[in-house]
Amino acid sequence: MEDVQKKDTKNITILIAGRPYPLKINASDEPAIRKIVKEVNEKVNHFQLTYTNKDKQDCLSMALLTYAVDLHKSSLPNRENTVLAEKLAHLEALMDDMLAE
Repeated sequence: MEDVQKKDTKNITILIAGRPYPLKINASDEPAIRKIVKEVNEKVNHFQLTYTNKDKQDCLSMALLTYAVDLHKSSLPNRENTVLAEKLAHLEALMDDMLAE
């Protein structure tokens, strides 16, 4: 099993805000990782252009914060989904009652 895992891993070096970071990843994850790195660098560049008085570390921190906020928002229950789930549960209960008769 260990040999299979070694074959599926890959060493890559990514650049975030101009700094290299060596990573050992699953080969199948590489496209997603490269896409995320591109998005992070675009966010950092956006913050550098927007806040010219901030250094690269500040811009990287702000980019990280935006991702953390987005992740937090996505983990909160969506009000519309909750209402829809409640309505579906009610319909299911009505159908169960009808079928039981």
